[in-house]
Amino acid sequence: MSDSAFAVELPVFSGPFRALADLILDRKVDVCDVSVADVTNAFLEYAKEADDWDLEEATWFLAVCALMLELKVDRLMPRHETLDDEDLAMSPDLAYARSLELAAFRRLTEIIALRLEEGARYHSREAGPAPEFAHLYPDLTARVTPDDLQAAVEALLRPPTRVDLSHVTPIRVTMAEAMQAVEARMGELRAARFRELVADCRERIHVVVRFLALLELYRTGRVHLEQAETFGEIEVKWQG
Repeated sequence: MSDSAFAVELPVFSGPFRALADLILDRKVDVCDVSVADVTNAFLEYAKEADDWDLEEATWFLAVCALMLELKVDRLMPRHETLDDEDLAMSPDLAYARSLELAAFRRLTEIIALRLEEGARYHSREAGPAPEFAHLYPDLTARVTPDDLQAAVEALLRPPTRVDLSHVTPIRVTMAEAMQAVEARMGELRAARFRELVADCRERIHVVVRFLALLELYRTGRVHLEQAETFGEIEVKWQG
């Protein structure tokens, strides 16, 4: 079996899998847009129809899939280091934020253009009052004090009391809360299945964060994970 003949049909790529792997490593294709499960199923179907089994090529395929999973987990795990310009350019969250900023600027441009068009229809009075009637006009600044000017400037420069955050996804659960929940549950059971640890989760995002918390506890050696078969139950044992 030759891996060069193995091709995939995905929404973001169509062609040899080796070429897809090179594009992912070169950051020309986002690894989060590639379904490892679909690629694996396609490879297993291809392996059934192949005449012989090349262990070296199969090992290379598994190594590439493992690397793809590692890259995906790295994208999902929170980062605390400062990102450089290249990393920021590859961030989909920053790209989405910039698209919202661009839409806001475009809307503001339309509003300013409309105001300028409306303002062009007005003409200010340039001639002052006649000298013989000048003393009849009241002095508008006679009762204005410095405190009044300060209050007017503060009111003008004061930021809006309410900021529109409808486009921001609210944070309903954090990694710290998920880790505390897993530690408390495992402290009681000592051994459990992952399904039991997420039985109280009502939304999918809670399950995802709970799984990431479990991976963090495994990384620090506080739990031990076992999975007998692919897509099987994840057995969790408390290490303390």
